[in-house]
Amino acid sequence: MENMDDTSGSSFEDMGEMHQRIKEDEEVSEEAAATEEGDDGEFLGMKGVRGQLGRQVADEVWQAGKRQASKAFNLYGNIDILRPYFDVEPIQVRNRLLESLIPVRIVNFPQKIAGELYGPLMLVFTLVAILLHGMKTSGTVIREGTLMGTAIGTCFGYWLGISSFIYFLAYLCNAQITMLQMLSLLGYGLFGHCVVLFVTYSVHFHSLFYILWLVVGGLSTLRMVAALISRTVGHTPRLILCGTLSALHMLFLLYLHFAYHKIVEGILDTLEGPNVPPFQRVARDVPEVSVALVNATVKTIGVALQSY
Repeated sequence: MENMDDTSGSSFEDMGEMHQRIKEDEEVSEEAAATEEGDDGEFLGMKGVRGQLGRQVADEVWQAGKRQASKAFNLYGNIDILRPYFDVEPIQVRNRLLESLIPVRIVNFPQKIAGELYGPLMLVFTLVAILLHGMKTSGTVIREGTLMGTAIGTCFGYWLGISSFIYFLAYLCNAQITMLQMLSLLGYGLFGHCVVLFVTYSVHFHSLFYILWLVVGGLSTLRMVAALISRTVGHTPRLILCGTLSALHMLFLLYLHFAYHKIVEGILDTLEGPNVPPFQRVARDVPEVSVALVNATVKTIGVALQSY
């Protein structure tokens, strides 16, 4: 009986120890599980931050591409805005070139002025080519710059500058004309200049130039004057506006014809002074008699000094 009691007591103790060990193992496993869950949370947190950064970078790239695409579309849209001013048929340009030399008689109502820039721009480039040809054949020398730059600056400067000036006068004189119409009117008015300069640069006769200057240049000027008269009210505004345009247009043709390079060089010589070579001493042969006379004079002076 004692043995059985001892055996039963020891068995109970063993059961208690086993139960205690099981509880400890469970606690250890719970702590390990909690630690693993914390590590997983931190790992998932890092992954979340990285994913958020990736999404931000992707959004930045998308926005940059969208801005570039919108800029390209806006540029195309701006070019498309200018398209109507250059959308013209060749036959219309030809008719307007011919009409630029035919003055209009009826000025009681506003005359129609073409609102396109293709023809005027091509005429300005043609005038640049003709002027460049004349400058090369006449031996023009430009001290600062190039012939091409001078020709482009002269032609485009006249077209844009005089158009702006006449438009300002038209605004003061209450003439019904826009800047686009003024550019087109003066641009087509350069057709007469192109014809006159092309002929006179090839055939060098001043009498022929004066005839063409009066006939062709005068017709193109009268065409512009008639268009401005039809859009201006009052005798004094008409006289101021049309007289200024006529004088500038005809004088510009004279300027382009008469020795362009000589005019420029004359202005530079006036401002800077003529190029005179510097004074240089030149060795001259002295006669032998003069040499002997100089030697005798020196000896006489030496003897006189020694006697004193």
